[in-house]
Amino acid sequence: MELFLQVDAWIALITLIFLEVVLGVDNIIFISLVSAKLPKEQQPKARNIGLALALIMRIMLLFGISYIVKLTNPLFTIDFMNFHHEISVRDLILLGGGFFLLAKSTSEIHHKVEGADDENSESGVAKVTLGKIIFQIVILDIVFSFDSILTAIGLSDELLLMVIAVVVSIIIMMIYSGRISEFINDHPTLQILALSFLILIGFMLILDAFHYEIPKGYIYFSVAFSLLVEMVNMKVRKK
Repeated sequence: MELFLQVDAWIALITLIFLEVVLGVDNIIFISLVSAKLPKEQQPKARNIGLALALIMRIMLLFGISYIVKLTNPLFTIDFMNFHHEISVRDLILLGGGFFLLAKSTSEIHHKVEGADDENSESGVAKVTLGKIIFQIVILDIVFSFDSILTAIGLSDELLLMVIAVVVSIIIMMIYSGRISEFINDHPTLQILALSFLILIGFMLILDAFHYEIPKGYIYFSVAFSLLVEMVNMKVRKK
């Protein structure tokens, strides 16, 4: 317990919690959008199960840090003309997650705009089950958890601090996920904005798989700016 008598440890813990919550925003948005297809009474259950699975995965990954580091070792090399790139398991996970987000978000935007899948219609409800939603959440949890743990490993060497940060951040997300979901679902334009954000995240994951890094500050700034503009639009429409 001497660890918690050090100021540096507390600074590292607070920083880790903040970053884990920020990195979990895209996860909450995805969970909110897919769980909205379920009957209202099942939505909190889907959100909590999704976040609980994220917590379990992240703790498991933290206890397998040595294995996680090995996942960045090259599996094979793509050498085509002037393109030379080494592919690792991490790259394949990010690539798969990126394409999944692009396909899923584009499909959701199509349904929202074209009205091809009305969640209030009988056919829409029949096609969606809790199991299907949880399966989709688990797929993305793997990708988001992997990225989140790599960030935690880069910031701290203390396993205990990383576990505490992950647990606290997931609890915070569980508390506020319901409010975020309701807010997004009550405003159709915000749903499109959130889906556009997920497309951006998917594209970032694909670039990251090929080791082209875009500073996340730029992405979050653009999203925050878009959200601010939409908030102004909502106030204007109310007047």
